[in-house]
Amino acid sequence: MIVVSDTSALSNLALINYLWLLEAIYQSVIIPDVVASELAAASNPNISAILQIKWLQTRTLTDSRLADQLQQERGLDAGEANAIALAFELQADDLLIDERLGRQEAVRLGLPIIGILGVLLVAKQRSLIPQVQPVVDALVNQAGFRVSTQLYQRILVLAQES
Repeated sequence: MIVVSDTSALSNLALINYLWLLEAIYQSVIIPDVVASELAAASNPNISAILQIKWLQTRTLTDSRLADQLQQERGLDAGEANAIALAFELQADDLLIDERLGRQEAVRLGLPIIGILGVLLVAKQRSLIPQVQPVVDALVNQAGFRVSTQLYQRILVLAQES
């Protein structure tokens, strides 16, 4: 299974010490070199330490035209644009991305997407975590993850916790 991630998904999970879920679910995750650079530049040591993880692989885009187009014409940041372009290039099984505009562009390109909340639902389904709500609350309170009240409630319903 090929899974590509952008920066924020990895950063947010690292900030609450749940990055291990990605290895448990996917075995390995691929990031573009631009995302690796963003992680390396992070001031929080929990985020920059992500690059030491053995199951995380860094790849360089073969062709950067799509990433350039997504940045210039669609207004995506470099990490999102490169993650989408790499997922497209590798024909990834999943693209781990949470930002709304990035998700829209990935769907427009026909890429299968999953966000952190989807990962948490899979983790609960596989009995990797007992409950989704405490992890979502940690994301919101410790990592500054933004989730609407409506989506929060929907996730709890899907997790059978509401």
